[in-house]
Amino acid sequence: MAIERAKEHLARYGREGDVMEFETSSATVELAAAAVGCEPARIAKTLSFSVGDRVALVVCAGDARIANPKFKEAFGCKAKMLGPDEAEARIGHAVGGVCPFGVNEGCDVYLDESLRRFDVVYPACGSANSAIALAPDELAAIVPGSTWVDVCKLPE
Repeated sequence: MAIERAKEHLARYGREGDVMEFETSSATVELAAAAVGCEPARIAKTLSFSVGDRVALVVCAGDARIANPKFKEAFGCKAKMLGPDEAEARIGHAVGGVCPFGVNEGCDVYLDESLRRFDVVYPACGSANSAIALAPDELAAIVPGSTWVDVCKLPE
């Protein structure tokens, strides 16, 4: 199970016990916000894109959207999201539970600047009914090799 892979990853940082599992779905930003009890913007959604032969996982605030010109400048290609079947096969987590923890080889994790507005954000943990509360800098620390980028736009 993907949640077990995420928990194994988090265990290396002593955070596996902090994973919240809900009775209801947290598969969308709105559902996750309701389950956690926070504003939707604090949900750290993980979007998956094909970049060459690799996968770019962009973790961004729940209210952020990919800014195509910024994405192209950062990655050198047009933003092309993975389909649900391709996402699960290439990342190791199904859509609704995609997260930066315990991912397959070939995935690169990028943390968008939109997260830095908050003291705490809530990424999923490999399932469509899980999350963990982390400060943005904690998130960066427990995802070795992650890189901060600015590829999103916020609502006006």
